[in-house]
Amino acid sequence: MGFDVRRFDIYRKIPKDLTQPTLTGAIVSITSCSFIVFLLLVELSSFLTTETKNEMFVDQAGVDEKVEVRFNISLIRLSCDYLGLDIQDEMGRHEVGFAGNTRKLPIHDGAGCRYEGAFLINKVPGNFHLSTHSARIQPMSYDFAHEIHEIRFGENVTTVESLGAFAAPSNIDMTDKNADSSFDYYIKLVPTIYQSLDGSQRHTYQYTYANKHYSQHGHGHRVLPAVWFRYSISPITVKYTVTRRPFYHFITTISFVWVRIILLGSNQHRRPRDPISVFPDNDSRLASPSLI
Repeated sequence: MGFDVRRFDIYRKIPKDLTQPTLTGAIVSITSCSFIVFLLLVELSSFLTTETKNEMFVDQAGVDEKVEVRFNISLIRLSCDYLGLDIQDEMGRHEVGFAGNTRKLPIHDGAGCRYEGAFLINKVPGNFHLSTHSARIQPMSYDFAHEIHEIRFGENVTTVESLGAFAAPSNIDMTDKNADSSFDYYIKLVPTIYQSLDGSQRHTYQYTYANKHYSQHGHGHRVLPAVWFRYSISPITVKYTVTRRPFYHFITTISFVWVRIILLGSNQHRRPRDPISVFPDNDSRLASPSLI
């Protein structure tokens, strides 16, 4: 007789005719399958759910790093002919009448002006302001009553506003203020990096801001009014990273649950039938010497 490798089988099967279905076994099977489906749905939901982690670190910004600023403001009682943009910062920048990448749109039959555009600033404290300083001819009267449609630093990240103070100054109505008023907006910026699941990063800022309006005089004469935006940038950067459980972790958990429940139900309720009840009384195999 040749060597039979099947003798090493530790997972030997019970002959089919030695097993029988039972009500208890059916209940256990249905319960096990239902539990498996339930756990599968729970694990799938857990796998699909993302988690946002945050960390803070000191920003090592270089001297050449720039920040994009976008603005969109309507001055309802000041003509576009007199309006200009001035930019200053603590690195010595001082531009009067900046005109690059800006646009003026007359409103209210030319009596007002919608001023919008974008420019780059150094990553240091500074200000930019709307004024008549660059106008060749000054207006007969000054009225900087305005409405801010948008002031934004960095990229627009509207999908993560729930994570922090990402709402930039917008929809601010100052059209009912005195004609000779100046306006100051104090904006504190926190550099923020948002990294999505695919690894892409967007650089934006979180905001806190306050404002005031006033009539300013100096050395016996009135100072020309303007709309000032004074900003400072925090040295601390906040980073948000969107993560998800690894796929291999999901597959491993599901496989373990499936096998564990099947084995548990099998061991508890799948038992061999009584050999005497398997065969009829006249079955010749009962008389066989091999079964006696």
